[in-house]
Amino acid sequence: AKLGAKRDECLRLESTISKQASDQLEIESTCRSLKAKMGQLEDAVNTRDINIAELQEKLVSRDNLVAELEAKLRVEETTRRRLHNTIQELKECEDNNEIELTQSSENALGKVTSKTSPFKFDRVYSPESSQDTVFEDVSQLIQSALDGYPVCIFAYGQTGSGKTHTMQGPDTIGDVSDDALGIIPRAVQQIYANTSKLAERGWEYVLEGQFVEIYNETLQDLLAPSGRGGNGSQNASGDKQTKLEIYQDSDGHTRVKNVTTVRVDSAERVHWLLARAAENRTVAATNCNERSSRSHSVFTLHLRGTNVLTGESSSGVLNLIDLAGSERLSNSGSSGERLKETQAINKSLSSLGDVIAALAKGSRHIPYRNSKLTHLLQESLGAGNSKTLMFVCVNPSPASAQESLCSLQFATKVNSCQIGTARRQAAS
Repeated sequence: AKLGAKRDECLRLESTISKQASDQLEIESTCRSLKAKMGQLEDAVNTRDINIAELQEKLVSRDNLVAELEAKLRVEETTRRRLHNTIQELKECEDNNEIELTQSSENALGKVTSKTSPFKFDRVYSPESSQDTVFEDVSQLIQSALDGYPVCIFAYGQTGSGKTHTMQGPDTIGDVSDDALGIIPRAVQQIYANTSKLAERGWEYVLEGQFVEIYNETLQDLLAPSGRGGNGSQNASGDKQTKLEIYQDSDGHTRVKNVTTVRVDSAERVHWLLARAAENRTVAATNCNERSSRSHSVFTLHLRGTNVLTGESSSGVLNLIDLAGSERLSNSGSSGERLKETQAINKSLSSLGDVIAALAKGSRHIPYRNSKLTHLLQESLGAGNSKTLMFVCVNPSPASAQESLCSLQFATKVNSCQIGTARRQAAS
C-alpha cells in the first residue's frame, strides 16, 4: 500500500514537472517575442531620434535662411529708398508738358490781333484731370518724406484758380467721396498705408501735424484750442493768444515756437485737422472770388521713424502749402481791411519771387527774411536741400488771361531754379 501511494505521488510530481516545463517554454517564447518587439521599438526610437535631429537641423537651417532673407530685405529696402530718390532727381519731363496761352486784343481801328505765349513745364494738367491723376504724380514725393527727406509742395496762382481744391479738396471733407479728396488727405492716407507695411520690417513711426496761416505778415495757429491764435491778440472769448515765433533749432531746422502740435494717430485724424483749420482760416469776398483765401496756409507733418531690428532712423518732414491767391488791386476791388490783406499777400508773393530769382542766379545772399512766408519755408526753398514741387493753378477763363500769363511766367522762373540735391535726414 505504501509503495502504491509512493507511485501515485511520483506520477503527480512528474505531471507537475511536465506542466512547469511546458510553462517555462511558453514563458521563454514570450520573453523572446518581447525582446524582439523591444528591439523593434528601440530601432523605431532610434529612427525617430535621427528624424528629429534631421528636422531640428533643417529648422535651424530654415531659421538661418529666414534671418538671412530678412536681413537682405532690410538692405534692399535701404537700397530702394536710395534708388527711389536718385531716380526722382534724374526723372525726365513727361510728354504732356506744354501749354500755350493766347491773348486777343483790339486796336483803335477795331482790328483784333492775337498773341500766343508757349510754356513748357514738368507736367501740364487739363481742366478735366482728376484728383487721382494729380496725386499719382506727387505720390513718390510723399514716399520720400517717409524715407527721411524734407519735402515741400506748393500751390500757387491767382485767386479762384483752384489751389485750395488741389491741396485739400472740397470744403466739406467728411461728406465727399475719396475721388474728390485733395493732396493733404491723400498724402496722410498713403503714409499710413506704407507705415503699416514697413511695421512688418521693424519700422515704427511717430507722426505729428501742425497747421498755421500767415495773415497780414502774422503767424496764426489754425489748430489753437480756442479761436484763432498766434498774434498775441485776444480771440472772440477774450482769451489772450500766445504769440508764434519762427526760429532755428540747434540743428539748424526751422521751427515755430508755441504752435499747437497734434499727434496724427489715424488717417481720419487729418480730416479733423482740415475741418478745424478751415473754420479758423481767414477768407473773404472780393470781386475776383467770393471765398478768397486771405492768408497762406502751411500744413506740416513731421515723420520720425526707427527700425528696432537694424537701429536705423529717419526724420522726414512734409510741408503742404496753399498760398493765398495773387490778384491785381484794380481787379479785386479791395478796400479797407481787404486792401491791407491784398497788399500783404502781394508783398509776400513778391518776396517769394525774389527768393526764387536769387536762387536761380546763384546769389550768395538769399532774402529769406523779407517775409514770414519765405522765412518759415527757408529749408524748403534751398537752405535745407528739400525736394520741392510747385503747382501753378490758372483760370481757363479768357477774362483771367493776364493773371494766368503772370502766373505762368512766374512758374517758368521756378522751373528753371535749382535748389540743390536733397539729403536724407537721420533722427537724432
